[in-house]
Amino acid sequence: MFVDSHCHLTFDGLHGRIADVLSAMADAQVDRAMCISTTMEEAPDVLQLALDHANLYATVGVHPDSEGVSEPSFDQLVAAGQHPRILAIGETGLDYYRLNGRSIEDMHWQRERFRVHIRAARAVRKPLVIHTRSASADTLAVLREEQGAEVGGVFHCFTETADVARAALDMGFHISFSGILSFKNAQDLRDVASWVPLDRCLIETDSPYLAPVPYRGKPNQPAYVPYVARALAACRGITVEEVAQATTANFDRLFMPQTGG
Repeated sequence: MFVDSHCHLTFDGLHGRIADVLSAMADAQVDRAMCISTTMEEAPDVLQLALDHANLYATVGVHPDSEGVSEPSFDQLVAAGQHPRILAIGETGLDYYRLNGRSIEDMHWQRERFRVHIRAARAVRKPLVIHTRSASADTLAVLREEQGAEVGGVFHCFTETADVARAALDMGFHISFSGILSFKNAQDLRDVASWVPLDRCLIETDSPYLAPVPYRGKPNQPAYVPYVARALAACRGITVEEVAQATTANFDRLFMPQTGG
């Protein structure tokens, strides 16, 4: 019934507990989940989850905030991205939240990393999983310069303004909402979620982070994505079933055509 479009099952708190995670998903009617790569070192373990479990899928990519890790080359991303169980390139994008004394100009390495991911996604014809934090203008600019709209994708864990949402939608991207949507102080985000076209919405947990109410502050897991669906349904004035049906169809349309699924 539900699909978690973004989770990190190789991270502490979930790694090594896959049987429990899958059991809880089944109990919560969460049929499938996308396991996200944040480093090239982690990517084989993420892919292995998808190989071992038919209802898990994988991405390949290096998070913009990952430092001191292997820098992905175009050829590496293309080679990995051709695997049929890898449905997208990312998580990639820009993150200027923790500059640690550096200037935005100093973050040119992030922008170049982002460009490599976009070029690889275009080469393998798979969508992008976009992370942007305190960097929306540059994120959108790089996507335009590199023709990211050719493959599209999703702005995951969306927390940006309505203007950023409109710009992403104009380029053909989907918008994914996380447990933040259920937080008391997230009215601005709920306002955005109320008008984003339903056929461009996804839901996610970003596990093990950002557990939705009533689990806020506790480790998150894919079984909690129905609470995100409920928050999205509430701010749109529709049923949870409508959200589940739409977001599942959107996931399939965005990520699954290449698999025949």
